[in-house]
Amino acid sequence: FLASGGLVQSCGHIIPESPVLALGSSFTALCILNESCLDFGNIYASQIIWKIKNRLVPKEQYREINRTVSSVTFNDTSSLATPLTCNILADGQIEQNIYGITVTVGLAPEKPKNLSCVVHQVSRFTYIMTCTWNPGRHTFLDTQFRLRYSWPEEIFPDCIPKDVNNSCTITDIHFFVNTVIWVEATNALGKAESDPLIVDPIDIVKPLSPQNVSVSSGVLPTVLKLSWENWISDAVMTLKFNIRYRIAGDMNWMEVPSEDTASPRTSFSVQGLRPYTEYVFSIRCMKEDGTGYWSDWSEEKTGITTEDQPSKGPPIWRIIDKSHSPASWTVHLIWKALKPFEANGVILQYEVTVRDKSSLSGPVKKYNVTSTNHTLQLPEGTYEVSLIARNSVGASPPSVLLIPARNSKAPVKNLRTIPKHDKLWVGWTAPNSFVLKYVIEWCLVSSSSDCIIEWQVALGDVQGINLKGIKPFKCYLITVYPLYADGQGSGQSVKAYLKQDRPSKGPTVQTKKVGKAEAVLTWNHLTVEEQNGFIRNYTILYKTIDGNETVVTVDPSKTEYTLSSLTSDTLYTVRMMASTDNGSRTGPDFTFTTQKFGRGEIEAIVVPVCLAFLLIVLLGVLFCFNKRDLIKKHIWPIVPDPSKSNIAQWSPQVPAKRNFNSKDQMYPEGSFTDVSVVEIEADDKKCFSEQDLKPFDLLKKEKSTSEGHSSGIGGSSCMSSPRQSVSDSDEGETTQNTSSTVQYSTVVLNGYRDQTPVQVFSRSESTQPLLDSEERSEDHAGGADSTAQRQQYFRQNGGQDETNTDRPCFERTKQIIHANEGDLVGFVQLQISGQSSQPLGLGMEKNTQEAALSNVLQTHTEGKTVRPETVEENPLSFDEMPKSYLPQTVRQGGYMPQ
Repeated sequence: FLASGGLVQSCGHIIPESPVLALGSSFTALCILNESCLDFGNIYASQIIWKIKNRLVPKEQYREINRTVSSVTFNDTSSLATPLTCNILADGQIEQNIYGITVTVGLAPEKPKNLSCVVHQVSRFTYIMTCTWNPGRHTFLDTQFRLRYSWPEEIFPDCIPKDVNNSCTITDIHFFVNTVIWVEATNALGKAESDPLIVDPIDIVKPLSPQNVSVSSGVLPTVLKLSWENWISDAVMTLKFNIRYRIAGDMNWMEVPSEDTASPRTSFSVQGLRPYTEYVFSIRCMKEDGTGYWSDWSEEKTGITTEDQPSKGPPIWRIIDKSHSPASWTVHLIWKALKPFEANGVILQYEVTVRDKSSLSGPVKKYNVTSTNHTLQLPEGTYEVSLIARNSVGASPPSVLLIPARNSKAPVKNLRTIPKHDKLWVGWTAPNSFVLKYVIEWCLVSSSSDCIIEWQVALGDVQGINLKGIKPFKCYLITVYPLYADGQGSGQSVKAYLKQDRPSKGPTVQTKKVGKAEAVLTWNHLTVEEQNGFIRNYTILYKTIDGNETVVTVDPSKTEYTLSSLTSDTLYTVRMMASTDNGSRTGPDFTFTTQKFGRGEIEAIVVPVCLAFLLIVLLGVLFCFNKRDLIKKHIWPIVPDPSKSNIAQWSPQVPAKRNFNSKDQMYPEGSFTDVSVVEIEADDKKCFSEQDLKPFDLLKKEKSTSEGHSSGIGGSSCMSSPRQSVSDSDEGETTQNTSSTVQYSTVVLNGYRDQTPVQVFSRSESTQPLLDSEERSEDHAGGADSTAQRQQYFRQNGGQDETNTDRPCFERTKQIIHANEGDLVGFVQLQISGQSSQPLGLGMEKNTQEAALSNVLQTHTEGKTVRPETVEENPLSFDEMPKSYLPQTVRQGGYMPQ
């Protein structure tokens, strides 16, 4: 660009300036440089480059005409876009734009086609004309359309369409004059005109539809009269009409023949209608000669024809119930209400007539019923039932139904059902005899309610019918009866589904019986509402926890199945599946465990064991019976005679006897009875050796684990009669009779050479009473020496200080005389629970002990004085009493425990 005089001037321009080009044509443009730019910028035409919408044009399309002019040529403008620019490469190869133009590509207008015009009646006296045409192809350019019309001597203003390019409306219309009408289309590439249309506007009128239409019933029940008004004057043109009508609720229209309404009129009577039926009417009109256009249909109007007597009798059927009595029937008569075109009015009542055909003289019974059913109690036989429907005009023809005593006629054959187009088709093969008509019964099968029967009648020449109102996934029981002129055939039934689906739920399986290797499964049939189709089979699927699943197919009529070859003591999971034609459904899982032992296995084990046990017991009883003497000897040993006891040889002949006044204070419970104590006094010069006293120490240690009784030691070795003794255990056990105890004698020695005296016990094996001679001598001895009592006694429990060395080895011997019943003594006769079941050799050991004890006493008491003494008032405590003693064996020099 060059700046000159304060203005910026272009260095060149393009020719042509913003051209409009025909689509697909060739085009050449020239870029001319100004002379001033050549000197100033040192640029030439050879440096010009062309671009289309910033896209470089190939240089093959360039042509340098001279040093200031360059051209570019396009053979096909279809690829040409806007803008087209002329550019130059200045020094340094910098591209600069010189000039640019806008290129428009389009098509010339086509000739408008299919020009047509319609004169519309707007009101009684106002008309407008609207013309339409086909504008042709799209031109991609701004194209103007004009509707032009003229008379031979006059041209009217053009009609220019608004917002459209294919129609225009003229408001100034003149009838009875031919008018020339054409369309003109113009754009930058050219102009085109349609073929002219020459027409009289009166011949292209579309009148208004008839107004104020009314419908009224005539004298006849099949006629309705229509009336209306025309809004176009007969002076302008005459009209013809078209009448259509339909039954209310029906979408199919019927028309009155055109020749019946081809003349001008304002009313018309429509005939051939149904009685007592509502009709809908509509009317339209056009020019009588057929030129022009039909008007729109008028507003719809309705009318009802008058009543007439019913045209036919109601279809009738029966349901016979024979359950009450074998000699009588309960007959349920049912019939269908007549359709409106059959009833021809409002049915007021039905008349039922029953005639007994088996008895010619039987009376005819008549019933007037307002419902569509009636129940009769009839004796078994053949009856003819006729039914008449009556309205306000008259009665229908009778419908006759023959009720035979038995359905002895031939039934239909090959009864079948096929779903077709959401309807269930029922077909059959006709019997060989002539059939008057067929009755088809069907009802919805339900497990919770009775089957409500629906039915319909088919003509005798029909062998199939479509049942309406059938629901999918529901089971229907369908029965077909053939009716003859003289009887009725037996019914044939079939169950059917319109559509099937898989069951709503699966069967619930349970075990009826479980064994070691088998299990009996049981289930209930699905209800008909849950089946949703015909059950074709049941499938049992069972497995262990870690095993493979086993599948068994079962017939759909079964409700029980036995699984065999199972593993004992194993947990199984089982489920069941029901299948229809459209799928399957599985029920819940159920688990069971097989038994560990089979039937009879436990009995086979238990019975022999029980028999063997009984045999062993029997043999044991027999053995005990044969060896009863030996068993008695071990259980009840022979008790030695107390009179032969060795203790009598060393016991004092006459023990002292004394009553204690302090009995109640010392032992208030009176737990102890007669006790005898022997006290031996040794001289100070001779003491028991430690070897001699060792057996006595051992005996002291054993008194915590034994129970004993002190026995009187005096004139006799044992008590002369059964006496009670008291255990000195800590628990204070009750006294026991001496007949069940083992008696002990207590021997107490004075200390020898400052040693602590010990207690010596001699056991007597006898629990029998002493001889009276012994007991009396004991009492006598005790009385003689009662004045020789000592004032000091040893304690029996050995709990005193054994280390006291101030005392002599033996003090004088003390003997507590045999006391009366209830006297307290210082030493206690102790009781040990002894059983009579001791070994037989034990008595012999005891005799040996007694003999040894006698020898010891004789050895250590030589020169000693033995005399009975009574115990002073120094009672022993319960803690100090000896508890129990074990049997002892007498050895040389003392006692030894066993």
